[in-house]
Order: sequence, then structure tokens, then C-alpha cells
Amino acid sequence: MFATQAGAAEAEAESGRTLDELVVTADRGFGAQTVQVGAFRNARVIDTPLTVNVISREVIEAQAALTLHDALRNTAGVTRSQLNGATYDNISIRGILVENRGNYRLNGALPIINLVDLPLENKARVEVLKGASALYYGFVPPSGVINMTTKRAEADPLTVLSVRGDDHGSLIGALDVSRRFLDGQVGVRANFAYGEVEPGIRRVQGERALAAVALDLEPTDRLTVRLDYEFISKDISEPPAIALLPAVGGVIRLPEIPDPKLNLGDKWQRYDAFAKNTLLSVDYELTPRWAVRLDLGQALTERDRYFSQFQNYSLTTGEGTLQISLTRDQRFVNRNVRTELTGLVDTGPIEHELTFGFTANQRTSRGYVGPNRTVAQNLFTPRAVAQPNFGTPTPALATKITDIGYYVMDRMQWGPLQVIAGLRLSDYESINIPAPNLSNPALTLAPTVYTADDTVPALSVVYKPLPNVSLYATYLEGLEEGGVAPLTGVVNPQELLPPATSTQWEAGAKAEFGDSVVASIAYFEIVRPSAFINSQNRFVLDGETEYRGVEFMAAGELTESLSLIASGQWMDASLERASDPLVIGRTPENTAEWTGSLFADYRIAQVEGLSVNAGVFYVGERPVNTRNQAFVDAYVTLSLGARYEREIAGGLTSFQVNVENALDEAYWNSAGNNLLGVGAPRTVKFTVSRAL
Repeated sequence: MFATQAGAAEAEAESGRTLDELVVTADRGFGAQTVQVGAFRNARVIDTPLTVNVISREVIEAQAALTLHDALRNTAGVTRSQLNGATYDNISIRGILVENRGNYRLNGALPIINLVDLPLENKARVEVLKGASALYYGFVPPSGVINMTTKRAEADPLTVLSVRGDDHGSLIGALDVSRRFLDGQVGVRANFAYGEVEPGIRRVQGERALAAVALDLEPTDRLTVRLDYEFISKDISEPPAIALLPAVGGVIRLPEIPDPKLNLGDKWQRYDAFAKNTLLSVDYELTPRWAVRLDLGQALTERDRYFSQFQNYSLTTGEGTLQISLTRDQRFVNRNVRTELTGLVDTGPIEHELTFGFTANQRTSRGYVGPNRTVAQNLFTPRAVAQPNFGTPTPALATKITDIGYYVMDRMQWGPLQVIAGLRLSDYESINIPAPNLSNPALTLAPTVYTADDTVPALSVVYKPLPNVSLYATYLEGLEEGGVAPLTGVVNPQELLPPATSTQWEAGAKAEFGDSVVASIAYFEIVRPSAFINSQNRFVLDGETEYRGVEFMAAGELTESLSLIASGQWMDASLERASDPLVIGRTPENTAEWTGSLFADYRIAQVEGLSVNAGVFYVGERPVNTRNQAFVDAYVTLSLGARYEREIAGGLTSFQVNVENALDEAYWNSAGNNLLGVGAPRTVKFTVSRAL
């Protein structure tokens, strides 16, 4: 969001200060003190005037986290949406869906595509920048940006071999190698993983793979080049979602939560996807007070999918219909370039940190679909499902989105006071290319073109009464597509609406305690517009949803033996304007009033190398739709773990056990889009690693 070298060190008010060196700062335990997302690169957490949650590598390893949601459950306000997570993690933050092609970033720059399980073996940390972020990232929803930072080469050689598995039959091997050459000027970090995935659901099995390389080149003191490449794949059976029944008398009756080990589908219903992400970053110091940066990358994801949902079922007998759809050769490509010029300028007692930036992002998609097929199925006693004939898939809707932005930011500092101001000019185009009419090409619809240009501001004030304490207030705006009017039923068919501008206010306090504990608390308000058909049958951008809440986070080393990460959020969200009067004043679907987490790791002094841990993760009840015609119950999951490390034959060896959902709770873990997902059963995980 705001200036790239933001927060640079405790800026000492001296006219000769220089830009901080652009390096990824290593975390110390659970309490990460710097961030890498957006323009906050290398900023201290207490200098960032927004809610930023950092899940460090130490937390990921203590929990033996494998998936993105495994890490994100440590930050309040995060819930699953629509899908149960067997294939990939569909995430909502503060009740707003995280867009899978724009809101996920690699090293703060490349928009990667969250349509395949994003692995953690090669990640140093996961960050969540919550709220609107149009100033730096353009047209994206105001849910937040999820940033995954890759591991870099360390000063000392490193080779770690690990094997992990679980009581359901999963078994994955991984290798982590780090080397530096030419007196440290060249660094290489390579991570590889491959294995079988068995989530504990009948007739669901698969495999996943990762090959990732991070290359660092420092040919001079002024030039740094980083190249990241990762290949990711996952091929697994996808269990069906459960569709909502029609409302009767304004109420939807939900089924009893099924046994989480049951599968309403079959092994052949595969979700087969792979991704290739490439990012080149170049930093060059023009002078001690001016630097330029270039990011250039591409993210590609392809998938084949048999998606199914169980619908029209009897709550008494469980008999219903399984609807199955086929998608083939779906291809998503993001191409991104960003360049920034950052410099320091002093005007009297005020120090300015200026950033001038340009970014261009192009997203394309295309694919093929087959006709839907339906088969009989039973909710309580599922039967094997024979594979029907889907015929020859035909082309589906194709899209091309171009988002270009020019931005300027100024972080002004005068003693303990900082004022951060920014402005972005966006030029946006979205083209939807309808599927061709194969039987009569003359009836093929023309492409729909949506264009928009807008300017959004951001303004923050940060006051530090003490070097380790900050108070802040922020106003910013976000941009989304306003929408296109439908072809029929309105007086303005296919009219392009202006960009939807969301607004966000946030005020909070942050503090550092000792060397490693970071805590924050914030109040936020987000107002997000939406489009609907009004009483004059005109499609207009006049709906509005408001989100208000308080969020808390703390993480770090409380003592030499005890590490902790905790989060909590209370939120009051409601639809204030809409075309449907029955939703006004209601809570947006899949939005919880209360969420929270607490995880602690304790190192037992009496037994060197032994530690134990426990975590509690809570999600409150959530409405299944915007009319609030039913709610999925709140749930709590408990995790337990233990790890023992010792030197064996000259290499550090670790033995670890983690139990997820230790009480074997059955619960709905996702809602939204008229679908429900069932949480995973109890899972006992083991990890053995050895430094070679």
C-alpha cells in the first residue's frame, strides 16, 4: 500500500539518512516484526497503518501446516467459503471473498492463481493485509491481500530431508537445500516435495508435487536480482458439495452434518491441476537516497475438473440427486509488470520518502465444458457412482482483463509523527468472449467490453509516543468492477456501470514488547457497493453492505520457553441497501460475528529438545445466504502436538506429531453460493526431518 521502504528503521531525523537495504528480514520465533506485502516491504509492523497479520515459518513448522488455510486459521476473520478444502482453499476475510486471481501474491508482487493447493514447503511466511488495497494492487475486492514469501538462501549451507504422513495414509517426502557461492554473491534455495494425499474421506485419494527454486544474485553492492520459479501440482478426487434445499415459509432446513469420512462422489471425479509461477525482481540503488525496482512475472494454472453437488434430497430418507459438471483444459494466465522509483527528500524538518510507480497486469482465461449429468445418491448411505458419458466438451466463456495503474506515495515524517498520502490512477478493461454457437455461428453473441478509469486516494497518520508504540488512523478506497446490466428485464441492457468504489476507515494501536512480541488492536469500517435492478427496472450501482469490527492480534516469545500467537475479531456486518427488501439489515452470507484463535508452543526445560503445543480455533455461526434463512453452527477445533529434536550422527533430527480436530468434531466448515462443506475428520500427522 504505502511507501516501499516504509518504515525503514526508526527513522532518525538526520538529513543524510539513506534508503534501507532491500532484504527479507528473518523472523524471530512466532512474532514477526516486519512485513513484505505491498509497498510495506521491510516495514516494521508497528509502522504499517493497517491490520497486517504475519504467520511466521516457526508457526508453520510447529503446526506442521501443509495448506494455506492451515496457516491462515491463525488470523481472525478468515473462513472457508463454498468448498470444504479437499482440492484447494477458497477463502473469505471479514465476510468478503478473496478473489482467486487477484488477491493472492508471491513475494508481494506477482498475482498467483489460487485454484490449486498453494504449498508451504518453500514459503518463509504467509502475510494477510486486510481491507482495501487498490492503491498498490488495483481492481481487487476489499477482503485483503494474501502474500506468500519464499525462502531465500541462508548464509550457511543447509540440506534438510523430511517425511510426513498421517493416519489416513498420506505420505509426502520433501527436500530443502540452501547454498551460497562466489563469496555469497550467488544464493540458491531449492525445495522439492512429492507424495500421496489421503484426507480420510472414502474414495478420495490423490497426489501432490512441488519443485521450487529461488535464485539470488548480488553482483555489486548496488544491484540485487532475484528469480523465483515454482511448479505445483495436485491431482485428487473432489468430494461433492451439499446444496441448500429451497426455503419453506422463509426458512431453510439444513441436513444433519454427515459423517466427514463419507463421500457422496467417487474416485473418478478428479480435480487435476498444476501451476507454474515465475517472478523476476531487480533492485538497483541509483544513489544512497534513490533506488529503482522492477518486478516481472507470469502465473499460469491449468485444471481439469469434475465438480458435483448433492441436491433435491429428502431430510428423512437421504435420497437425492448428484449433479456432476465437467470442465476440461481450463487455462488461467496472469502476466504482471511493476516498476518503482523510491527516494528520500528533505524539506526543512520534514523527511519525505517518495515512491512513483507503474504497474500493468493482464489476466486471461479459457476452457471447455461438458453437459451436466445427474445420478441418484443417498446422503446417509452413499453408493458408488458410475462414470457417465459427458460427450465432447465445447468451448466456454473466455475472458481478458487488463489493469494498468500509475501511483505516487509520500511518507512524511516529522519526529514521532508520520503522514502517508497516496494516489492511484487506474485504467481497466474487461472483455468477456461468449462461447461460440457451434450449431449456428451467426447466433454467437458479441464480446462484452467493460472499461473504467478512476482515481483512488489513501491517507494515514501514524503517531509514535514511544519508539515501540504506534497509534494510527487510515482512510483508503478500493476498486472493483461495477458490473454490466443483463440482456433482458431491464431498461438499460448491457450498460456498463462505473467502477464500484469501496471505502475503509481504520484506527488502531500497535506495540512491540521486548525483541519478539508484537501486538495490535484496530477498529475498522468498510462500505462496499453492489448493483441491483431498481423499481424502474434499471440496473444500477446502488446497493451497499457495511462491515464494522474490532480485531486483535498478538504473537511472539513470551518467555524463553513459551511462544504464542493469538487473534480475535468481532464484526457487525449488514446489507444496508439492496433490490430485495428481505435482505436489508441482514448479515452477508458466510459471515461470522465472532472468530478467534490461540496457539501456544512450550519448550520443556527438563528435557532438552522437547516441546509440546496446543491450539484452539473458533468460528462463530454464519448465515447460509443473504436472507439469513438458516445458519451453520459455530464450531471449535482443538489441535495438539509434540516435537523432539536432537543431534543424531552429526545431524539435527526432529520427530513431530500433530493431531488436528483432536475431539473429532463434525461441523460445517464452509458456506456460501448456496453450498455447504463438511470439515475434515480427526487427523494424526507425523513428521520426521533430518539435517544432512
